[in-house]
Amino acid sequence: MKTILFCGGLGTRIRDVAESIPKPMIPIGDKPILWHLMHYYSQFGHKDFVLCLGYKANVVKEFFLNYKPQTYADCVVTGFGNKVEILGDPQQDWRIAMIDTGIWRNIGERLWAVREHVAGEEMFYANYSDGLCDVNLDEMTEAFRASGKLACFIAVRPSFSLHLIDMRPSGKVQRIRASQDANLWINGGFFIFRSAIFDYMRAGDELVEAPFQRLIEADQLMAFRHEGFWRPMDTLKDKQVLEDLVDKGIMPWRLGAPGTALGDMTRKAG
Repeated sequence: MKTILFCGGLGTRIRDVAESIPKPMIPIGDKPILWHLMHYYSQFGHKDFVLCLGYKANVVKEFFLNYKPQTYADCVVTGFGNKVEILGDPQQDWRIAMIDTGIWRNIGERLWAVREHVAGEEMFYANYSDGLCDVNLDEMTEAFRASGKLACFIAVRPSFSLHLIDMRPSGKVQRIRASQDANLWINGGFFIFRSAIFDYMRAGDELVEAPFQRLIEADQLMAFRHEGFWRPMDTLKDKQVLEDLVDKGIMPWRLGAPGTALGDMTRKAG
């Protein structure tokens, strides 16, 4: 299945880090978060990507056009660099369509702009490209396929903590509780769509607003609940959390990662 990745936004909530690069190109460890996400999908055998570019599109293009796997892997060099032998895991064999979808388009407009690249696909994945998780993609895909619905997104618990207030119109406070204690679920940004999703879109629509409301009214939208690891990269603090995990060698979004939803998976889909 193809995977559409939205890589064109300005990343305004993390501009202190992303002023000169697109948000998906912010490094987590020695690789951009976009690379980590693409690796996640490829572990399940999905290696055909469509990147919706926009802000600083040239930065994304230059990364993949000039990509040298030996920069990120253990290797043996002979002949002063004329021959390089990569050690360890085989390198990714990805097909990457890089499409400039403009700077000011919203997510729905970016999806619409690349619809021809998923024409003929029964289903395809899509992602905001600014977060990582350890959801079992095979299980999510099978649940969606069995549902017969047209769209699916991952529902997760918020990674942030808030104090929720129940109060009367007069302002009288009835209860204050931590968001972790409430039954709160949010859109985690991992999507699966059937091609008929485009029948529910109109010019200028933001994806999760009008199109999703139309899908709800037609009973064609499902949420896949995920209680495991999920972390967006919306703020500098989020980036630091992900950096600390990588520095410690703890990457739940990798197959076989101990103590995670992917930890019991011993195979790598081809």
